[in-house]
Amino acid sequence: MTKRSRSTSRRKTVKRPSKTLTIVNIVLLVVFTLLSAIALFLMFKYQFLAFRHLNIALTAVLGVIFVVSLLLIILKKWQLGTSVILVLSSLVSSMLLFGFNSAIGVANKMNETASYSEVEMSIVVPKDSSISDVSQLTSVQAPTNNDASNINALIEQISKDKGVTLTTETVDSYRAAYENLIAGSSQAMVMNSAYSGLLELSYSDYADNVKSIYTYTVKVAKESDDNTSTDANVFNIYISGIDTYGSISTVSRSDVNIILTVNMNTHKILMTTTPRDSYVQIPDGGANQYDKLTHAGIYGVQTSEKTLENLYGIPIDYYARINFTSFLNLIDAVGGVTVYNDQAFTSLHGNYQFEVGNVTLNSDKALGFVRERYSLQNGDYDRGENQLKVIQAIINKLTSLSSISSYSTIITSLENSVQTDMSLDKMMELANAQLDSGKSFTITSQEVTGTGSTGTLVSYAMPTASLYMIQLDQTSVATASQAIKDVMAGK
Repeated sequence: MTKRSRSTSRRKTVKRPSKTLTIVNIVLLVVFTLLSAIALFLMFKYQFLAFRHLNIALTAVLGVIFVVSLLLIILKKWQLGTSVILVLSSLVSSMLLFGFNSAIGVANKMNETASYSEVEMSIVVPKDSSISDVSQLTSVQAPTNNDASNINALIEQISKDKGVTLTTETVDSYRAAYENLIAGSSQAMVMNSAYSGLLELSYSDYADNVKSIYTYTVKVAKESDDNTSTDANVFNIYISGIDTYGSISTVSRSDVNIILTVNMNTHKILMTTTPRDSYVQIPDGGANQYDKLTHAGIYGVQTSEKTLENLYGIPIDYYARINFTSFLNLIDAVGGVTVYNDQAFTSLHGNYQFEVGNVTLNSDKALGFVRERYSLQNGDYDRGENQLKVIQAIINKLTSLSSISSYSTIITSLENSVQTDMSLDKMMELANAQLDSGKSFTITSQEVTGTGSTGTLVSYAMPTASLYMIQLDQTSVATASQAIKDVMAGK
């Protein structure tokens, strides 16, 4: 064989770089670059992973992958390996982008529901009434002096929707309107769903005695509250536990009322609980009259917030409103909690037996544990203590590094069950500061006390009802107030 023919043969056996694979790698590099760029943009904009320089390290890793892949493509080296690297890196960037977007979406939804409240207003008639439509009515009874805005919104909507103009006969309260309805002295009444629970406390057959013939949900925008602390690392959060399932924006009584005083500088948290039956002065819709603290929730979460601000003489910066549905979800998300139970009791919810000592609670057991009060020695006071124990156990899990892997599940589970006016920026700032420090919080708790009685104090929302209420001991209130201020001051 001639020299020329041997050279030609060698050239034929040498494999040339695959043009197809090169094109594929270019496409993969473009996809990886776009995904990474968007993920990094969101990461820095919302301060994700901004602790222990993790965001910088991630940026550097993605940058190295981009540069190395680009060089390999230009040099047409290790093409198959480049494809594998770009595919895997694109998957990682996609997961980061998905995680960031999910967190942003959840936070935005929690903030969005905090910007308004929903009140379900209805026209109700006796169960056996022949009236089935509002067009058959000319007037209804309603406590226009106590709930004018919601009642007027309902009447206006009926006029728009049905072309019916109803006049309102003013009564002192929803209770009075209901008693007139059952007595037959009126045909129909307006009912605010937030008050129906109050009527059920006095009339166990309330739900069986009436029927709704028209319902309208009033959506009310909430005013912003500028009453905040001066130090961004020191703040108070009002935690409100409402007694309803379903939409978190629904106005309802607040059965759990806890102020979380957080000092990031000293890593101290103080939880202050105020019994739901405390007899306190309620502003806004409460007309600065005295009533049960739980009734403040009827006028909106901000009224409950202002009530406690006035009681303790402190600013409350943020609130988190949680219903029982979200409570179950949160316990499940953190994998259950263990608390110490100092008295044996059986819960009405679930009929669970809780012995003295450490008890491990799943979601349903936790609900029974925090809702029970009748079988406890000190009733609502002991229930408040149990609520604090569970909340403290949850906080301990959420603030521990071992919970990082569960954050995605926790965030997703709370999307429709929590509302808060704390922005995502603030949430991430606090989370990053905690993760960066690696320090655990010292958590303490306190509860104000007083003297309880039935029928001796007058409720503004239910003036004719004989309700159990607690006259707070002012020394106890002053001591709790000072303790909050001491934690805020770094003492």
